[in-house]
Amino acid sequence: MRGADKLWADLDGVPLLARTILVFQECAAVGKVAVVSAVERVEDVRALCSALGLAKVETISTGGANRQESVLAGLRALSGCTLVAVHDGGRPLVTPALIERGLALARERHAALCAVPAKSTHKLVDPEGRVLSTPPREQLWEAQTPQVFRYTELLDAHIRAARAGETHTDDAALMEAAGHTVWVYEGSYRNIKVTTPEDLPLVRTLYAAGVPVS
Repeated sequence: MRGADKLWADLDGVPLLARTILVFQECAAVGKVAVVSAVERVEDVRALCSALGLAKVETISTGGANRQESVLAGLRALSGCTLVAVHDGGRPLVTPALIERGLALARERHAALCAVPAKSTHKLVDPEGRVLSTPPREQLWEAQTPQVFRYTELLDAHIRAARAGETHTDDAALMEAAGHTVWVYEGSYRNIKVTTPEDLPLVRTLYAAGVPVS
């Protein structure tokens, strides 16, 4: 983001992070929310949640050195949960319906990954830039969040990975490494993660056009 904090970019008058949390606040299937923040932003997040009346936010924790450590911090801050949905703060176009579909699948099969079918052909490439193979596109899905799991199973998998010194790029990969089967449910191509400055204008345009409920 060229030095900018994407979570605090303006999205229709409030920080992008608030737009993300508001979806979970408004989702009837969500009981409580744990926010994990950079240490220098914890008090800003606390003030934001208070100002917007985000009553489902029960805990605001300090994150770790990477995504995996931050998720573990959030899990440890929670209690009394059967299911937990892990979501990127930078995906404000998530909908209650996407969250609820993940929860429904996780109730049945324990581990649910929001994803969309790949639109482009992908290449497996070695460090020198040599193409090694072309995976069949019909078997490729692009992972999104929320990713929903049984709380105790995800917490145990995180603790196992931490003790083993393993690092995984998302919670689905971490659960796979722990021996769990993860099931895909279809997400939305609008459920964009703000990663680069070019993503922000697109998200703002889609938000202004209205986010579908499904």
